[in-house]
Amino acid sequence: QYTGGTTGVSKGAELRHRNLTANIQQLISWFAPAERVETFLAALPLFHVFGMTVTQNICLAVGGCMVLIPDPRNIPLLLTVLRKKKPTVVTLVPALARKLLDHCDEKDFSATRFVICGGSALPYELLKKFKERTGHLIIEGYGLSEASPVTHCNIPHGLSVKRSIGLPIANTEAKIVDEKGQELPMGEIGELWVRGPQVMQGYWNNPVETATALKPDGWLATGDIARADQDGFFYIVDRKKDMILSTSGFNVYPSEVEQVLMLHRHVIEAAVIGIQLRDGSESIKAFVVVTADSVSANDLLTHCRRYLASYKMPRKVEFRTELPKTLLGKTLHRVLRVEERTHVPLQRS
Repeated sequence: QYTGGTTGVSKGAELRHRNLTANIQQLISWFAPAERVETFLAALPLFHVFGMTVTQNICLAVGGCMVLIPDPRNIPLLLTVLRKKKPTVVTLVPALARKLLDHCDEKDFSATRFVICGGSALPYELLKKFKERTGHLIIEGYGLSEASPVTHCNIPHGLSVKRSIGLPIANTEAKIVDEKGQELPMGEIGELWVRGPQVMQGYWNNPVETATALKPDGWLATGDIARADQDGFFYIVDRKKDMILSTSGFNVYPSEVEQVLMLHRHVIEAAVIGIQLRDGSESIKAFVVVTADSVSANDLLTHCRRYLASYKMPRKVEFRTELPKTLLGKTLHRVLRVEERTHVPLQRS
């Protein structure tokens, strides 16, 4: 399974049958889907490990029915299928959940037992609005291609902890480590490492990257910055490679600035990158998609000042009609960085 390539060149994660079957059993244990009863809505690509495992493989394992959606971007067709086939398990990515919000209501999910979301970070405001509109609490999880993919998930039919990716699933260990690989105390921010039977064997024909990702004793370095609370719930802070070194010398996590921008009522998408300066530090630039042309950069900066310290403030704002994304809707920050270096401004129309 090739990785999404969000931070660089895509790599082939070598997943054995035992890795995939382990993740199936872990998720069946977590969600307890009924045998020969469930109907799975397959709105995500099945050639990607998220759709393949969480939709296709679990469906086959429990003898369920799978409803294929050839073009999930066709929202009217997707809603027609929801109303006609009444799926009990719906797997989404945040971008698709956001599009559904404008057209669906509680009746469209009348038969649904689980609404599962992954692929990229789920904004808390989207989770709240989805619950208000449909009556369903989205179950957010976390995973990566290198782990077949799921390692964490919130509790089904239980408490979805605010902005948390949940707990490690069955037979999965997780810890937060510093730059030397030493485990950090609870609450401190560091890199998330995971270990379990779903972890890959390595990267295909890439021993250098394999040695970087796979650590002694079977640990996988995810490349994600995270923290854990006293109840064992984990929270993703940002991608390690996306972290920005501000002009004040402090680390800035793009996701924090993006979350603040998303609080503005007219912002529907946001991405933040660092622009390299001569002294080695980075200036913060925000890319946004808005619903109203009347919104100005100054409006957004004024909004940000209410929530952010001065060193976390964007210095530039660029408006877009859309942001570059992977097939699963994850924003490609590296594409924005390349465009910035080559000076390719793509303004909103």
